[in-house]
Amino acid sequence: MTDVPEIDLTDLAVLQDPFTAYARAREQSPVARLLAPGYAFWAVMRHEEARAMLTDPRLEINAGSFMRPDVPEHCLPYMRTMSEMNGPEHARLRRLVAPAFTPRKAAEFGPRIERIVDGLLDELDGQTAVDLLAHFARPLPIEVICELVGIPAADRPRWREFGAAVAGGHGEKFAQAIPGILEGAKVAVARGVAEPGDDLISDLARVMEEDGDRLDEVELVTMIWQLVLAGQTPTNLIANAVHALLSHPAQLAALRADPELMPRAVAELMRWCGPQLLTIPRFTREDVEIGGVLIPKGEPVTASIASANRDPRVFEEPDRLDLGREPAGHLGFAHGPHFCVGASLARVQTGLALGGLLRRFPGLALAGESRQTPDPGTWRLTSLPMTLRPAG
Repeated sequence: MTDVPEIDLTDLAVLQDPFTAYARAREQSPVARLLAPGYAFWAVMRHEEARAMLTDPRLEINAGSFMRPDVPEHCLPYMRTMSEMNGPEHARLRRLVAPAFTPRKAAEFGPRIERIVDGLLDELDGQTAVDLLAHFARPLPIEVICELVGIPAADRPRWREFGAAVAGGHGEKFAQAIPGILEGAKVAVARGVAEPGDDLISDLARVMEEDGDRLDEVELVTMIWQLVLAGQTPTNLIANAVHALLSHPAQLAALRADPELMPRAVAELMRWCGPQLLTIPRFTREDVEIGGVLIPKGEPVTASIASANRDPRVFEEPDRLDLGREPAGHLGFAHGPHFCVGASLARVQTGLALGGLLRRFPGLALAGESRQTPDPGTWRLTSLPMTLRPAG
């Protein structure tokens, strides 16, 4: 039996630099114990074992493990998303919505994302200093979701407020945003059903398989709610990526010199500084052995994305940011049945955001200290102060 290292998630050193703490544990054992007051769970630290765990049917997501904000009772039917489902129930919903999120669909949506990027960058023109997180990375994903879903322009300022609350991750503003998001989603669904257009709601409302299966109203509204949540991923990815590029001048210069490098760069940035540190916990349906460690039935298990993505068994010099690295194998969007359905859209959005930003502001530079939020589950900045200098 392998000795299992323990990691204290309240330790400031771990919160400030989880990569070093996880690397020590990873080299000691394929599995570690993550500890917090009143809570402990198993974490799979190595890439091979993490990939296997994420496809193992002996582990399943338990809806009861999700942290629920205090929301009104009428919201509860819409709170159980596809992310919390397992087996045939999850597969059914994913089969119905996946056609709307193919790489081809994401590429076709690219020009509309580019217009949103340009509009947000226009708002920064003339400024010499700005918090890029607050004024670009955070509003972009909610604008993209609104465009994708079919939210009218007049309603979008309110959705920006919702998006900021969701991107914050928790707290009173997060809970207060949920009823508004659900109400907005209901209005959008009703409009998409009654007046189909060129948007996701209309596409999903038309989804029908030969056996007559389709999304009902609750499932449609819940899907939009999930998109609002999951669609905030590029907020922290874009902010982390900008900070990483400006902290690695040689890599930034390589990307500026060869814009065709962008898809590979996005993959490497997702591996090296992707926002999700841990996957949603799975629970063992029976005693399960992972990497020589016996995990009893009913125990919560997570894959440490941050550790697996820097496993030297898979990635050469894993702690080095290398935009020319072959983009294969990272777990930034998870793996298996719960692989992020919107991964293609996130890749396209991030690439267009970085490309537009670097073209518009060639003198972009960090201004002051950018601090990480002490969050054991998400690698994210509290702010990203920048100095701007436009082209010409």
